[in-house]
Amino acid sequence: MSTSPINPRHLTVDGVRIRYAESEPNGEHGLLLSPWPESMYAFEPIWSRLAREHHLVAVDLPGFGGSESRPDLFTPSAMGDFLVGVLDTLGLDRVHVVGPDIGTSAALFAAAAAPERFQSIVIGSGGSSVPLELGEPLTTWVAATDLTPYQDGRSIIEFVLENIFPASPLPEHVREDYLASYDGTRFAESMAYVRSYPTELVTLRDRLPDIHTPVRLIAGRDDTSIPPSNAEFLADRLPNAKLDIVDAGHFVWEQNPAAYVTHVLDWWAEHRSERQDG
Repeated sequence: MSTSPINPRHLTVDGVRIRYAESEPNGEHGLLLSPWPESMYAFEPIWSRLAREHHLVAVDLPGFGGSESRPDLFTPSAMGDFLVGVLDTLGLDRVHVVGPDIGTSAALFAAAAAPERFQSIVIGSGGSSVPLELGEPLTTWVAATDLTPYQDGRSIIEFVLENIFPASPLPEHVREDYLASYDGTRFAESMAYVRSYPTELVTLRDRLPDIHTPVRLIAGRDDTSIPPSNAEFLADRLPNAKLDIVDAGHFVWEQNPAAYVTHVLDWWAEHRSERQDG
């Protein structure tokens, strides 16, 4: 039986049923965005530590994890606009965002569109460089024109998990949630997000110099899917950014949670709201 600190709920944002989880109200708001191909349960190893002094809201983005999808939302720019809608629906303001993987580009688009809503951002492990610098299997997924091989999502996630976490398997309830999240055609549908990178990331590149929200970039030194050069690309162009490269592969938040949570908490402490300090 699962003893997870993450207790899923649902709400509707712009007509889309979204799965989310929330901790007790406690301090400033931390908005955690699910990575791909995982879900908000990816934050289980760091949840309790973050929740000691902060109010957490974890969200499965539309079409990812346990949230419903809508075709027009599978781009980083559209997802960024949707995130602002999530804040409106939940009545949140001045949030600290943690958005690894696909959340990287979505969080930056959101901060570009509504900078007043974000206190700080922690991102990384997400495609961001122009031209694209991606490893496998992401290069193949981005370039795919025939999605027939990806129609059995469960088998693809099984393969990913067996190769990423062979030495220390995930808790069974987490593993099963990942598998269920992309069962059937859901994985193939979710690929639309990364397949938009060749055009979307060009638009994002041009907006980076105008994003003044404090951004901490955390990249895995041994990430072969999204090389650290992607985080370096952002660090060179964002006006207020700090880069940390840690000992981990792609899934830093699960492979090295101690380092990850330390970097997150340090960033949140450094960029506390003036209203909180006063």
